[in-house]
Amino acid sequence: MLETLYESTLKSLPLLARGKVRDVYAVGDDHLLMVTTDRLSAFDVILPDPIPGKGAVLTAVSNFWFKQTQDIIPNHLTGLTLADVLPDENERAEVEGRAIVTKKLRALPVEAIVRGYLIGSGWVDYQNTGHVCGIPLPAGLQMADKLPEAIFTPSTKADVGGHDENIDFEKTRALLGDELAEQVRDVSLKIYTSCAEFALERGIIIADTKFEFGLDEDDRLVLIDEVLTPDSSRFWPAASYVPGKSPASFDKQFVRDYLETLDWDKTPPGPALPAGVIEKTAEKYREAQIRLTA
Repeated sequence: MLETLYESTLKSLPLLARGKVRDVYAVGDDHLLMVTTDRLSAFDVILPDPIPGKGAVLTAVSNFWFKQTQDIIPNHLTGLTLADVLPDENERAEVEGRAIVTKKLRALPVEAIVRGYLIGSGWVDYQNTGHVCGIPLPAGLQMADKLPEAIFTPSTKADVGGHDENIDFEKTRALLGDELAEQVRDVSLKIYTSCAEFALERGIIIADTKFEFGLDEDDRLVLIDEVLTPDSSRFWPAASYVPGKSPASFDKQFVRDYLETLDWDKTPPGPALPAGVIEKTAEKYREAQIRLTA
């Protein structure tokens, strides 16, 4: 099993950024090394305790989905190996199994969120307005109900420590332009629909997810970051799913549920996690990987 990695310490490449989960290094002018650590964020706050093996799970699951979706949209993978960019064996060992070499692209300033079920902030919005991000929904829906069809509900991308903000499609058009906004919406819905069907055959409901996109030098849309992982999605076991209550999950909802029991205002610093919560979360992540990719 991989060593737990809270923060990478590579010296041979320039560090560009430390995000909530990923450390990003420059590889020349055209490529990046993205290291997925075991950090966990909840409510947009990085927690002090890592989840053992989490970065390796996210990397394996993302790579699996990148391959599954490459006929729908190109992605940021390059085919370059760690040995191609990290000649030092010790540095390679630190990030083996949790790092990928990607193309350097211009990231779009929105997160492309797709919801197939009514949960989380979407459920709160629906209770208050009958809409989700400005999209009207039928009356009488319950928590965790499947929506009549998947909906596109984008958000802004906050800096580390900030909070993403849900936006309507008109705001998305203003940020991206009409043609690109429509392309992002349509391809997001297509990816979600295809992969949700695949996952359901393996006993997992993908309730919602977020995608991130960039543009290459020819302004072509490219799928980047991570895809349909337990960090970027809500995964529910199909066998125990019942509308009307918050389902069990294979993702970090287990951590969110614990944090909701605390007297914590959801601002940094985040609280420490009990050993049992850390262990259970790691198990959930691994189980999702096995179910989806085995």
